Amino acid sequence: MPNRLAHETSPYLLQHADNPVDWWPWSADAFEEARRRGVPVLLSVGYSSCHWCHVMAHESFEDPDTAALVNEHFVAVKVDREERPDVDAVYMEAVQAATGQGGWPMTVFLTPEAEPFYFGTYFPPEPRHGMPSFGQILEGVRNAWTDRRDEVGEVAGRIVADLAGRSLTESLPADRRPPRPEELHGALMALTREFDAVRGGFGGAPKFPPSMVLEFLLRHHARTGSEGALEMAQATCAAMARGGIYDQLGGGFARYAVDATWTVPHFEKMLYDNALLCRTYAHLWRSTGSDLARRIAVETADFMVRELRTDQGGFASALDADSDDGSGTGRHVEGAYYVWTPEQLRTVLGEKDAEFAAACFGVTEEGTFEEGASVLQLPDTEGPVDPERLASVKQRLLAAREERPRPGRDDKVVASWNGLAIAALAETGAYFDRPDLIQAATDAADLLVRVHMDWQARLHRTSRDGAPGANSGVLEDYADVAEGFLTLASVTGEGVWVEFAGFFLDTVLLQFTTEDGALYDTAADAEALIRRPQDPTDNATPSGWTAAAGALLSYAALTGSALHRDAAERALGIVTALSGRAPRFIGWGLAVAEAALDGPREIAVVGPPGDPATVALHRAALLATTPGAAVALGAPGADEVPLLKDRPLVDGKPAAYVCRHFTCERPTTDPEELTERLQG
Repeated sequence: MPNRLAHETSPYLLQHADNPVDWWPWSADAFEEARRRGVPVLLSVGYSSCHWCHVMAHESFEDPDTAALVNEHFVAVKVDREERPDVDAVYMEAVQAATGQGGWPMTVFLTPEAEPFYFGTYFPPEPRHGMPSFGQILEGVRNAWTDRRDEVGEVAGRIVADLAGRSLTESLPADRRPPRPEELHGALMALTREFDAVRGGFGGAPKFPPSMVLEFLLRHHARTGSEGALEMAQATCAAMARGGIYDQLGGGFARYAVDATWTVPHFEKMLYDNALLCRTYAHLWRSTGSDLARRIAVETADFMVRELRTDQGGFASALDADSDDGSGTGRHVEGAYYVWTPEQLRTVLGEKDAEFAAACFGVTEEGTFEEGASVLQLPDTEGPVDPERLASVKQRLLAAREERPRPGRDDKVVASWNGLAIAALAETGAYFDRPDLIQAATDAADLLVRVHMDWQARLHRTSRDGAPGANSGVLEDYADVAEGFLTLASVTGEGVWVEFAGFFLDTVLLQFTTEDGALYDTAADAEALIRRPQDPTDNATPSGWTAAAGALLSYAALTGSALHRDAAERALGIVTALSGRAPRFIGWGLAVAEAALDGPREIAVVGPPGDPATVALHRAALLATTPGAAVALGAPGADEVPLLKDRPLVDGKPAAYVCRHFTCERPTTDPEELTERLQG
């Protein structure tokens, strides 16, 4: 019989609706039930494309004996971390503080007052590799709760007090200023020391795609001419594009590589990774003209539209790492959809083309993955490769792969990740003359306005099948959606997107920002947790803090708002504090700081819509590598965007006005001259 999760909309929660565990969603009712029964709460946090979450579910939560133990002695609460990043952040902070590490599934035991007192991540069904079994953990916690309740309460109280005492205010410089040029140079030097000069990227295994750091490197190169910054970006992008982390047949990136060589990925594909990397490769092409960067940007955009777009026009969250292995046993295996053996190549391609494909993609009898299978790579080998033959082989392999059981898709729409996708698709469509991609970005923006936004311009974090979820937006939702809308406005010339961005950024100032310029991840009127989460570091996505700084800065450039400019600069104070000691984890903040140092440039393009001269000037403005340039496009007399106000044609011709810190140069009607101005 289905449990309470059957009424939820999250695909992850619905995956557990038929568990024998009597799950509750996160709610006041669940904690009231724990108080009524006098039992602790078992909190389990995960997400739908998490491999080890599925493993623990199969091993423990689907086991009747384990479920009976949970149901008798605990109130079990299941949380989708992608729906409730606030809940996840608060308890992950406690897990990391107590154990020195974290991850998912996250397993936390709480008092009925939601105070944590015991932590862990994945627990096996039997003792293994020095880890106790999940059953042993349950029995141990039950005994402690029954026999040593006072001690448990003291531990929980100390943990909550420790979390409450943590503050970022002391990390901010007294004058709340953005980084200076020498501090950004120091961040570059720190990154150089961590750079893997042989294999690209930063650090060792596992290796994550550093999309936000790459954006900083490209912007730093544009502002300073640093060849070292550009070389690190180029080498990393090339290594990822040719490695197994990139889907050589269907496009798109996996979450990370388990090794240091980008060979074997953890196979789930996340919307946010692909949106960020699509934009990074488009910007690399803009800087260098690289054919490889162009191909990867376009293929990744096409992957997002083909595989992740929903019927309502938004973008789904993720594709699972696991899929049915096709054996007929129902066994789900990580990577089964993506890997190949030489025999499988021969079956699809025949002997000669299989030999060619194996050489091109690095498929060997030994394999690079499990059971002799290989993850497809595209190493930069010596000698010419017949491009037509390679394209034919890829097409045939892709068609054969389509016949395999597909990975599951988490089809909830997350506002912030869709904001990232809107920005990427809008720019990629503009750069490469793909109006279909711009339309896809516009459709997603329409969905966010229609479904995610209420009459007070407050955002719902998620939706599914065109219906909004019950969870309120967090800081990253407002910031990333504003970023996406501002980018869409720059590409389309539709000023309404700037207006919507302004609504969301006003909410950032009113609900998320403190008087001293710090930002919280949840709104002032959001559900109160044991701690109000506040994390400025960039991890898999830009933090809400740094994303807000970037959107506030762009909005100020387009509107002339000193209020928003001041808020952006105060928010960048955290980048000043972290740039020298943790540049890999403040990459987007560093990129925004580059834009602030450069101005950012404010570019108003005025001319009749569709006029070839207007189009040429607009394209030159969009292709400018100057960091964080804010572009406004409009017909003569347009004033939807304040940057366009009082900008006449010049001698009856379309014109571009370039301003910096609200001081403008003489207008130009020549796209080449505009490009030259934006290079200095």
